[in-house]
Amino acid sequence: MTRFSQAISEGDGISVVPVLAGDVAALAAEAEAAGAEAVAVRTLPDAEAARARTGLPVLIRHADGPGADACVLSYAQFSEDEEALERAYRRFREAGVECVVEVRDEEELEETLERVDPEIILISERAGDEELDELERTLDLLPDVPAGKLVIAEAGPLNREQVVALERAGVDAVLVSGPASRVEFAAALQELVRGSGSHS
Repeated sequence: MTRFSQAISEGDGISVVPVLAGDVAALAAEAEAAGAEAVAVRTLPDAEAARARTGLPVLIRHADGPGADACVLSYAQFSEDEEALERAYRRFREAGVECVVEVRDEEELEETLERVDPEIILISERAGDEELDELERTLDLLPDVPAGKLVIAEAGPLNREQVVALERAGVDAVLVSGPASRVEFAAALQELVRGSGSHS
């Protein structure tokens, strides 16, 4: 088990993983102080900036090489090439980077499990289906995730009640975007962390 999967699986409640944007180094330090279990960034330079200010595991969304504890591989980005997902998954794993595979629907989840069988699944609400209520896709797909897998939910801005609902449904972690202001970021993150069972 790597540092990232260990961080989000330990404890009794859901882990809050903030997505850092703006002054990544400062926000990484704020995230650790607020009780985050890990942090997420979008680029390798951001991962380096976060590592300079925090000992928390770093998840990177757009990775073209090693540089974080874990990376997100979006199934949709690899759907055109039958072997692309497998190659990327194998390359990162061999480099010691844990792979989190992002899916948006039942078909992508099924294909992902058949092709690479990842330990961590990211269920994304970012596809923006206006007919679905916020978090509905996540809650609908959860029963199809095999036991023993770790599940991360990603949606828009979440409140404390939504985080608690995801925790009760069995989600292990949630990716949350917040304000770039350090003061607002810290306050919003502390509110979400207090709402999770692992820090209550």
